[in-house]
Amino acid sequence: MDTDKFIVKLADTPIGVTVLHHTTRKFCRDYLTDEAPLFSVEVTPDDIVFEHQKADSKYHYTDAYLETLALYRKISAGLLNYDTLLFHGSAVAVDNQAYLFTAKSGTGKSTHTRLWRELFGERAVMVNDDKPLLRVTEQEVTVFGTPWDGKHHLSTNTAVPLKAVCVLEQSQTNHIEPMTVREAWPVLMQQSNRPADPMKLKQVMCLIDRLSANIKLYRLGCNMEPSAAVIAYEGMQ
Repeated sequence: MDTDKFIVKLADTPIGVTVLHHTTRKFCRDYLTDEAPLFSVEVTPDDIVFEHQKADSKYHYTDAYLETLALYRKISAGLLNYDTLLFHGSAVAVDNQAYLFTAKSGTGKSTHTRLWRELFGERAVMVNDDKPLLRVTEQEVTVFGTPWDGKHHLSTNTAVPLKAVCVLEQSQTNHIEPMTVREAWPVLMQQSNRPADPMKLKQVMCLIDRLSANIKLYRLGCNMEPSAAVIAYEGMQ
């Protein structure tokens, strides 16, 4: 089978990519670069078989789609060496400060960040609606857009300082309160990409420790009415 080779730049890191499907280059088109890669990954037929085995059997996924998942799995493992974490959540920026909402699938992350975009208009930028990358240093956390941006395909090739992480919960009334690191840590771990390799998993845990030490953490109960965005924003200032 022919392969396709190109370089993507994710979280300010050029990465060499070798894939089996030419559609993957198109998928990554907004992140292509000519810079020299800092590391390289290759997707093999066995990687796609692995993704088929992990996928929900109720749905039929094409090999081309599963290749994008296999690619991100390998990229995210490599980026751990560059203090960068793949995180499941919806990140929106207002006035160049990002807010990251995380929760179980179906809770309403995308709906909530849509309320922010409606509330703030041009002041709001959708960084990534599903799987952003977080560069976690000792001094700060930066959230990056990626092509893996959910069913609504909402993302921007940008980097924004992260102000807060907010755990979203459905509620009849809107309310927000701070979370302790102890309360938030299990959720942060669950929502991070967790490699099978024990050494890589240890890297993830170290980055989550650093993330929770540097960033304010909140819990938001919301009913998805427009006032939820107001309460969330004001509560995190």
